[in-house]
Amino acid sequence: MTDATARVDAWLWAVRVYKTRTLATAACRAGHVRVNGEKAKAAQAVRPGDELRVRINGFDRILVVVQPITKRVGAALVAASVDDRTPPPPPRELTAFVPVRDRGAGRPTKRERRDIDKLRGRSDH
Repeated sequence: MTDATARVDAWLWAVRVYKTRTLATAACRAGHVRVNGEKAKAAQAVRPGDELRVRINGFDRILVVVQPITKRVGAALVAASVDDRTPPPPPRELTAFVPVRDRGAGRPTKRERRDIDKLRGRSDH
């Protein structure tokens, strides 16, 4: 490849989106990486100006390639190589609250089960 391109998996690893290149390759195979709206294979070349949408933990990160790099570099050079256009996450007040039982708390009691059913909108009784 020429100097103006880089493999998409190598670039995602170099700009620290993924911790290892193997994880970046696996994300491409799973269809979590899109380049300019199209699903990307790991070996696909990225050029300056390409828009990548990367799904991580259920949220999309929108990244624009400023400079294609293939080696991990310092944080200052990473910031110069990527333009992060990801919108800020919604405030915690607007996200839905998901109740979680404490680990090791055992089975819910009858009263707790009724409360859970009430929260879920079920009323069998």
